Amino acid sequence: MSSPIRAALPGSEGKPTNPLPLTLPIVCLITDRSLAPNGLVEAVAAAVRGGVTMVQLREKDLPTRELLDLAGRLREVVEPPAMLLVNGRADVAYAAAADGVHLPSDGLPTGSARAALGASTLIGRSVHNAGEARSAARDALDYVELGTIFASRSHLGGATVGIAEIEAARSCGRPILAVGGIDESNAAAVMETGASGVAVISAILAAPSPEDAAKRLAAATLQAWAKRAIAARAV
Repeated sequence: MSSPIRAALPGSEGKPTNPLPLTLPIVCLITDRSLAPNGLVEAVAAAVRGGVTMVQLREKDLPTRELLDLAGRLREVVEPPAMLLVNGRADVAYAAAADGVHLPSDGLPTGSARAALGASTLIGRSVHNAGEARSAARDALDYVELGTIFASRSHLGGATVGIAEIEAARSCGRPILAVGGIDESNAAAVMETGASGVAVISAILAAPSPEDAAKRLAAATLQAWAKRAIAARAV
């Protein structure tokens, strides 16, 4: 690519155009380096070994150059089939050769991110309810991230929507990545309600062994996904 800013791609509005495989279900780790005293890169590498399939780099307080340096180091350990996304920063995602960008609900328009990064880039967006999910899905998104599902460390005292909102959001027609207070104990309920994956922070990074925690979360998620597939075939 000769420039990070390119002309809009014809026909990209309204549908995902990315040819990269978005393997479902998704087991996503959102970063928080304050929970990784022994090093975030090492913790992420361990989580990927344990079964994490997507890593979202979300370190909002870092200056651009430090964020880009961290993205580059994560790029070395987040290898296929796992994918690396950068939260909110299409420029850093481009410069670090990340697999995509995750946009906040009020962030860069999807069309602008798609125009800058291209059809082969994964683009997701945070939404807070089923209505926002349906509205966001009108653009060329690959997935929506819905939450906060349960009370969580990162949103103490904040509003939660519960798993019923996942069921309500299924009509958006995009894979739903559920976030907020999810761990191995409730991942199955989240998946069985209609999510296509889970996104966590402390369930992995705050665990004594991020690799083992990722293994348990991935196992719970995959088991529930398989159970749902069997039930769908039986209908």
